[in-house]
Amino acid sequence: MRLRQIVLLLLLALAIGAFVALDLGRYLSFEQLKASQASFDQLYAQQPVMVAAVYFGVYVLATALSIPGAVIITLGGGAVFGLWQGLLLVSFASTLGATLAFLASRFVLREWVEARFGQRLADINAGVDKEGAFYLFTLRLIPVVPFFLINLLMGLTRMKTWTYYWVSQLGMLAGTAVYVNAGTQLAQLDSVRGILSPALLGSFVLLGIFPLLARRVVAAVQKRKVYARWASVRPKTFDRNLIVIGGGAAGLVSAYIAAAVKAKVTLIEAHKMGGDCLNYGCVPSKALIKSAKLAHQMRHGAQYGLSDATPSFSFKAVMQRVHDVIKAIEPHDSVARYSGLGVEVLQGYGKLVNPWTVEVTLNDGQLQRLTARSIVIAAGARPIVPPLPGLDDVGYVTSDTLWDEFAKPDDIPKRIVVLGGGPIGCELSQSFARLGAQVTQVEMGERIMVREDEEVSALARDALQADGVLVLTGHKALRCERRGKDKVLVASTQGQEVEIVFDALVCAVGRVARLQGYGLEDIDVPTHRTVETNEYLQTLYPNIYAAGDVAGPYQFTHTAAHQAWYAAVNALFGDFKSFKVDYRVIPWATFIDPEVARVGLNEQEAQAQGIAYEVTKYGIDDLDRAIADSEAHGFVKVLTVPGKDRILGVTIVGSHAGDLLAEYVLAMKHGLGLNKILGTIHTYPTMAEANKYAAGEWKRAHAPQKLLAWVKKFHDWRRG
Repeated sequence: MRLRQIVLLLLLALAIGAFVALDLGRYLSFEQLKASQASFDQLYAQQPVMVAAVYFGVYVLATALSIPGAVIITLGGGAVFGLWQGLLLVSFASTLGATLAFLASRFVLREWVEARFGQRLADINAGVDKEGAFYLFTLRLIPVVPFFLINLLMGLTRMKTWTYYWVSQLGMLAGTAVYVNAGTQLAQLDSVRGILSPALLGSFVLLGIFPLLARRVVAAVQKRKVYARWASVRPKTFDRNLIVIGGGAAGLVSAYIAAAVKAKVTLIEAHKMGGDCLNYGCVPSKALIKSAKLAHQMRHGAQYGLSDATPSFSFKAVMQRVHDVIKAIEPHDSVARYSGLGVEVLQGYGKLVNPWTVEVTLNDGQLQRLTARSIVIAAGARPIVPPLPGLDDVGYVTSDTLWDEFAKPDDIPKRIVVLGGGPIGCELSQSFARLGAQVTQVEMGERIMVREDEEVSALARDALQADGVLVLTGHKALRCERRGKDKVLVASTQGQEVEIVFDALVCAVGRVARLQGYGLEDIDVPTHRTVETNEYLQTLYPNIYAAGDVAGPYQFTHTAAHQAWYAAVNALFGDFKSFKVDYRVIPWATFIDPEVARVGLNEQEAQAQGIAYEVTKYGIDDLDRAIADSEAHGFVKVLTVPGKDRILGVTIVGSHAGDLLAEYVLAMKHGLGLNKILGTIHTYPTMAEANKYAAGEWKRAHAPQKLLAWVKKFHDWRRG
């Protein structure tokens, strides 16, 4: 805290201290006001300007210092100056004083609060930028929160001073008028409570309802403005209740929910039902990982009391198994299943023509035009292909294309380069290495899996290297070249160029939302990396929603399904009740070996956001079941509120970490702490006991040592 801030804080403390020490509060009582009314009237008659100026200054000072007694001063203004002059003085004095308190809070406290609670304040500021003026206006109309707290708390936000001033001036005007008017009738009042008549209480109730009505009116006006250009083409009736574009996780769940509540729904998918997860992502990668892990276990049979063995296999057969797994799961997401559930499934490309109309080009070339009251965009994402010179010449695969391309040869490519150190790149690198390829993983950043804590990144790197992956961090890919039969990736590191020869190159540098090709640009729906939505998943047009990878901010199948519930329910029932999408507890896992799973904050995020935390860590190397399975490595790391068992986040590294995480997801979702986990019976011997033992570590660290010392003395006494 700077010297000027300290000085101002001391001056404010001295001013408030003087008010208390001199007992100036005795002048701000109802009885004192009534007793002094005649004197004030006489003085005002003699020197009206001076009395008005002193009154104005006292009111500003009292409000700026958050001194109690504003009601009494306001009544006095009405009693001495009358309704209109009193209202003028009080309105400007109270607003000026409130603004000074707002600025003082900002000057003294905001830097400290931002340093300590940066991310939380950033989220609040985002809300203030969007609806702060309306929210402040609501609070000023009906003081649910005391005005002095509003002044202090709003000073911590990024609200503009002028906005704060004029909204406060306008918002407090009605309430000020009520109290000033009451002051003009001071002689008839017996106490401050006398002001709160049934009529006045009713007035305040109406003031409280007014913002809600105003919000409805504003929303209706905005909606009318958004749809103005389309007013002439809005259908009078609709063919369907809901149209869903995209048959991935978000689209399937949206359509399923609509059909379950008996809405008429059409699902449009141009390619494969099930989307990326079934066909290119979660399902095939986990099938590959399983085969690769079995090959790894065969090579390390001695760990299980068996002989090490070199697995003999056909890579084509491994890839065929991957496709067999996809086919086995396909019926869950098939056209037949969803048609049976009551969903109309159209196989073709859907394009928005206007906010209610979708033109469908069916795969057989036919055209259809459908109308619906609401539309859900669930178009998913596609792999990012970096703009490397020569990339097209040497050829490459992505997480979308490798399943078909790698299924063609009999043998795995001998030398594989994987671009990208994120979860997809790490999973593929380890799997291909375990299946016999010489894998080089190239990551531009200083470490792989950069969203995880440094110790987790280090463990992941060690695990990949133990399986033979050459992990090159701090290497930026520059270009690709052909040199005779060889393909070469040229990368730079520390100012030097290095060359990596390869037979196959896998681009795994991330995925980007599909934003083109289905009419968003034609109807001016804003996009920026994803489709822009509000907290209800509505786009610019309130009847058009987006869910899944195309909406962000997460690219997980389970998050897409989570969003789909909100999108579908809001689309179908939003006129009566809408639900804000809840991102408070989002889990994810990277399925390398050992697995890495996380929910909530990790240490690097907590530090970046200025959130205080405690760390409790339990090593899985001590767990009976892990030892029995020769999987005794990894840990459970829990972040909690200092001194409390409330969970802020959990990172698990180890076998079945993704499964173990579920208990913590449930606990965080429903506000259960580590004490509840500790008090829950866990089957022995299971990996899930790691969660209980982690809770036990926290409990031991917070044992009441002084109390236990007395308990020891008690037991010593009992023994005689």
